[in-house]
Amino acid sequence: MHIHILGICGTFMGGIAAIARESGHKVTGCDESVYPPMSTQLESQGIELIEGYSPEQIKLRPDIFVIGNVITRGNPLMEEILNRNHPYISGPQWLSENILRNKWVLAVAGTHGKTTTSSMLAWILEYAGLTPGFLIGGIPENFAVSARIGTITLPTTGDKKSGTNTHEFSPFFVIEADEYDTAFFDKRSKFVHYRPKTVILNNLEFDHADIFPDLAAIERQFHHLIRIVPNNGLIVTNDKEESLTRVLAKGCWTPTEKFGTVHGWHAKIEPNQNIEIFYMEKLEGTLQWDLLGEHNRMNALAALSAARHAGVPVKTGIDALMQFKNVKRRMEIRGIVNDITVYDDFAHHPTSIQMTLNGLRSKIGHTANIIAVLEPRSNTMKMGIWKNNLAGSLTEADRIYCYIKDSDWDVNAALSQLGDKVSCEGDLLQLIQSITRTARPGDYILIMSNGSFGGIHEKLLNDLSR
Repeated sequence: MHIHILGICGTFMGGIAAIARESGHKVTGCDESVYPPMSTQLESQGIELIEGYSPEQIKLRPDIFVIGNVITRGNPLMEEILNRNHPYISGPQWLSENILRNKWVLAVAGTHGKTTTSSMLAWILEYAGLTPGFLIGGIPENFAVSARIGTITLPTTGDKKSGTNTHEFSPFFVIEADEYDTAFFDKRSKFVHYRPKTVILNNLEFDHADIFPDLAAIERQFHHLIRIVPNNGLIVTNDKEESLTRVLAKGCWTPTEKFGTVHGWHAKIEPNQNIEIFYMEKLEGTLQWDLLGEHNRMNALAALSAARHAGVPVKTGIDALMQFKNVKRRMEIRGIVNDITVYDDFAHHPTSIQMTLNGLRSKIGHTANIIAVLEPRSNTMKMGIWKNNLAGSLTEADRIYCYIKDSDWDVNAALSQLGDKVSCEGDLLQLIQSITRTARPGDYILIMSNGSFGGIHEKLLNDLSR
C-alpha cells in the first residue's frame, strides 16, 4: 500500500509514517515545515518528503491519503482530494485499522505525564523481553526513537548455515493516548480509535481550550474511552484526581487498580531516598533512581500496574525502572557552563510547571537559586486561560524570565504579584542577555516550553560560556 501523509512532520504523524514504513508500506508525505530533526529521521527511513501542500501531489496516486489534525478546510491539497473524491482517513483511524488491530494496546491518557509514563511502560515491557511496539510523543532515551512497530526476531530454523531468521510483530503496543481531536472531519478525541485493553488514566485537568469549552467536555471524552475498554482489560487510575472519579462514576465495566492511595499502588520514600513500592499492604520492592518529583513516582506506579497486567512481574518492572533514562526534553540537562546547569523541560501547563519546579527544588535544596525561563506557547496559554494560575505555579523559582512574544494577554500584569523577581521580554536575544547577566555559579536555569523556543538552549549556553 502507498500512503501519502498530510502533516507528516508532527511527532504523531511522523511516528505513523515510521511505523507504516517499517510495516512494509510505501510512505510519502508533505508538510509546511520540512526541516530537521524530523525530516532527517524520516528521509533516513526511505520516506520522500515534499515541502508544502501543492494540489499537484494528487498525481502521486497513493492508495490512500492520511490526514493529520493540523490540516484544515482550505488547504489546497485537501481541497483537491475532496474535489476528486479520493480516499482519505485520519491518522488515528489508519493506525487503528492497519496496525493496532488484534494488538494488546496499552494506552496512557491524562493531562500530564503521558509521554514519560508511556516511555516507562514501553521500557518495562522491553526489559521483560516483550519487544513492544510504541508510538510516543517524545523520544525515550532508552530507545532513541519515538515510534516502532515492535519486531521480534525468532531463532534460526532449518539449515543453520543459511543464517535465515524469521520475524514476527510483537502483540504488545504502547501508545500515548491524546485527548486532542482527531481531524477536521472527526472531532472525537484521538484515543477512542485505539481500542485499548490496558488504560492508564494519569490525571485530568482543563486544557486544550481551543477545542474544549470546559473540564466537563474533556471528562465526557475520557468516559467515551472508558466505554470501549473490555471487561478482561484493566483501568489504572489516579485516586487523587476527583475528575477521574467523576469519569468512572459515569459507568465502568472494567476492573480498576488505583495508584496514589494506600488502597492500591503507593510509594514511601526512605531516608536514603530509596522508594519502597507497595500494592495495598504488600511491599513489592525498592526502587532506586534519579528522576525528580512526586509526579514521576506516580508515573512509575501507573507503569508498574499496567505492565503487571501484561504479565510482567513487579520486581522485573522495578529492575527496569532503575535503568530508565527518562525522555528528551523532560528535565533534560542541556549543559553545564561555569557551574551553571541548564535544564530543558516540556512543561507548559501551570500544574506541570509547579511540579517540575518542586521536583528540582527537592533535589537541590533551598541554598541554590533556580532561574525559571518560560515561553507560554501552548494554545491554551496563549488564550490567557491560565493567567490567574501562572504566578502561583512559579513561586518556587528565585528569578523568573518570561518570553512574551505572540501572547494575547498581559503577562506582566498576571505575574506582577511576584514582584521584581520577574522580567518579561519580547526579544529573544535580549532575554538571553538578561539571563546571562543574572546567572551565577551554582545556579540552575530551568527552561520550559512545548516548542523549540527559538533554539534558546544552545544560544544561552554559548552566551554563558563567554
